[in-house]
Amino acid sequence: MRDSLILAQRSVTKMFRKPEQFLDVTLQPIIMTVLFVFVFGGAIAGSTDEYLPFVLPGIIVQTVMFTSLTIGVNLNSDIEKGVFDRFRSLPIVRSAPLFGAVLGDIVRHAIAVGVTLIFGVIIGFRFHTDFLSAAGGILLMVLFAVCLCWVSVFIGMLARSSGAVQGLSFLITFPLTFGSSTFVPASTLPSWLQGWVAVNPVTHVIEALRGLLSGTQYMAAGTTLGGELLWVAGWCVVLVAVFFPLATWAYRRKV
Repeated sequence: MRDSLILAQRSVTKMFRKPEQFLDVTLQPIIMTVLFVFVFGGAIAGSTDEYLPFVLPGIIVQTVMFTSLTIGVNLNSDIEKGVFDRFRSLPIVRSAPLFGAVLGDIVRHAIAVGVTLIFGVIIGFRFHTDFLSAAGGILLMVLFAVCLCWVSVFIGMLARSSGAVQGLSFLITFPLTFGSSTFVPASTLPSWLQGWVAVNPVTHVIEALRGLLSGTQYMAAGTTLGGELLWVAGWCVVLVAVFFPLATWAYRRKV
């Protein structure tokens, strides 16, 4: 843990020395919110005021999904530059660089969630739940992001270049984010697509976050907050149980 925390500090220091790395967690969620709320909100929900409580949790989840891709790209770049060769010569736990990178990325996820919520409040979003529920929603997103990072780490260890990591990650992320209830209710989608949406883990994360931030009235019909939270907890366990061993195996094999 000590080695991982030291390397997490290195990761955070690198971020703040290169402020452009924060563009995707600051400008991107703002652009996506403006685009979908003010361009599509009237057509989808009849008014932007009605659409904002529905779509903002979805935009938060989408932002976290895309933010989690960065860790795989950064790790792959470090390996190409020989940084991990230096780590191998240090008296540290061999897997500490992976844990440190994941822990350091919590800062990026927290900024992404915070910026999206603050901008949402500025343009009219209001919490329809109590403080504990809203705080629980924020913590839920950070937890899900940390678990999701191990998928990106695994891809970063397998790919031969950082460009390939980004391309493969987008191929996985786009069907998950857009093939869900992020922007429209699942009931409005074609029947063949509704089957995919129902088993999509992103859908359950979005519905749980809607219940925690906007209230259960914005959740899909037939769903409950407790049930969706159990789904999210189950998916977090699956992501870590499957991709953490795979990521560490690929890391040991590569370095």
